[in-house]
Amino acid sequence: MEKTKWYFINSGPCSPSYNMALDEALLDWHSEGLIPPVIRFYEWNPATLSIGYFQSVEKEIDLEAVERLGLGFVRRPTGGRGVLHEHELTYSVIVSEKYPDMPATVTEAYRVISEGLLLGFQNLGLDAYFSVPDTEEKKIDLKKPKSAVCFDTPSWYELVVEGKKVAGSAQTRQKGVILQHGAILLDLDEDKLIQTFKFASNEVRDRVKASLSKKAVAINKISQSPVSIDECKIAFKHGFEDALHIDLVEITLSEAQEQYVKELEEKRYANDVWNFKK
Repeated sequence: MEKTKWYFINSGPCSPSYNMALDEALLDWHSEGLIPPVIRFYEWNPATLSIGYFQSVEKEIDLEAVERLGLGFVRRPTGGRGVLHEHELTYSVIVSEKYPDMPATVTEAYRVISEGLLLGFQNLGLDAYFSVPDTEEKKIDLKKPKSAVCFDTPSWYELVVEGKKVAGSAQTRQKGVILQHGAILLDLDEDKLIQTFKFASNEVRDRVKASLSKKAVAINKISQSPVSIDECKIAFKHGFEDALHIDLVEITLSEAQEQYVKELEEKRYANDVWNFKK
């Protein structure tokens, strides 16, 4: 049986505002039937702290540290917590809620989409598996995360290796379309990440930092040999194709599409009103 064709975009390193604007633009175009479902890979220039849609900058983020470290800053359209995008491959998946065999519930749709991540890690020779809480207490913990730092706790159907989180993802649904994007860690600078957040005390900061290395791990900490961005792209592209039974067709944006992204970027993701609104 012939596989369904999805678009594939390999953006490379882009500004934080452009990255978020393009993800939203792809959601818009797919909702209007202008393009099929899309998988996109991208990186960040400069390294960036992104925060979830519902996070409070004033309460949670140390903007002086963000500036001192030379980081970009952007608010995502998706939920979740703060992520330092530096040594990683970022992915996004844009697909209709009514796509054949796509579960209606957020959690199960998350599982279906993240199957591509699971196979991607396995393609790199890593013994990855889904995180599924096994007690009511753990399930409650996931609903009340203990810190503003992503990778502090594995959530439902996020990927873990040796009990540690290796990918963090977030999802939103708008206009009948699912947008899921997330970070695949090649390396993690824990010191830099921790510096960007506010904590109630130095003791709490030290505790979160100590726990981070126990809860999160980057690919190159556990891989038999160093893994490059290009190797990641190949492994996860094949992973998504196999998991979703699709063929990925690489495309580049037209001038009109790029202009749409630029306008959305200026209106929202490069705008302080959006980034600092909470």
